[in-house]
Amino acid sequence: MRLLSVNVGRPRPNPWKRLPATGIDKFPVDGPVAVADPGPKGTGAVGLAGDRAYDVKHHGGSDQAVYAYAREDLDRWSADLGRPLAGGAFGENLTTAGVDVNGALIGERWRVGPDVVLEVSCPRIPCATFEGRLGIDGWNARFLRAALPGAYLRVVVPGDIRAGDPVEIAGRPEHDVTVALAFRAITLEPELLPRLLVADALPEADMARIRRRTATPPVAAGDGAV
Repeated sequence: MRLLSVNVGRPRPNPWKRLPATGIDKFPVDGPVAVADPGPKGTGAVGLAGDRAYDVKHHGGSDQAVYAYAREDLDRWSADLGRPLAGGAFGENLTTAGVDVNGALIGERWRVGPDVVLEVSCPRIPCATFEGRLGIDGWNARFLRAALPGAYLRVVVPGDIRAGDPVEIAGRPEHDVTVALAFRAITLEPELLPRLLVADALPEADMARIRRRTATPPVAAGDGAV
């Protein structure tokens, strides 16, 4: 398991969200890239030096510090779409080889290179910028059905990473909630939401919504009470 490329964004106009810019256009870079915890959401800071998010309400911050997507899944999409997809094509920071990104457990930790440790936090949810950048009508619905979202990761231990670095599983939680399962539950299969309650490494805001959606309403007097 290894990194095929480390990808950093170049700002471009974002007509799809009526924002001045987007950082979704990411391209492989040479040499080491510093990775660190960007802190709370709201500033646009992300985990990789030289990159940033511009939709500060929905992107960036510690829980979305780094986005990883598997080369194997890019290749599946490439065959399906009939066009090449280079590393960074989905806006991912890390294009991996041999890593089961969508099968990773929420809270699973990866050691990348000699120093960096990342923790799987949540799946990527598609947005208007993603569909607009690819230029495919109905893309987001297609992406939802495929349930190959890729994973956001937190930075646990900072350091430098570069293309070719090995990726090792440094620890796994006891539950069975994968990135793909969390994605399906949050999007098209809400009946799966109760299964996510054991995945306490999900972002707290996500967990709060899941708890609200899975809470059993109180039984009113006379509604079946004996």
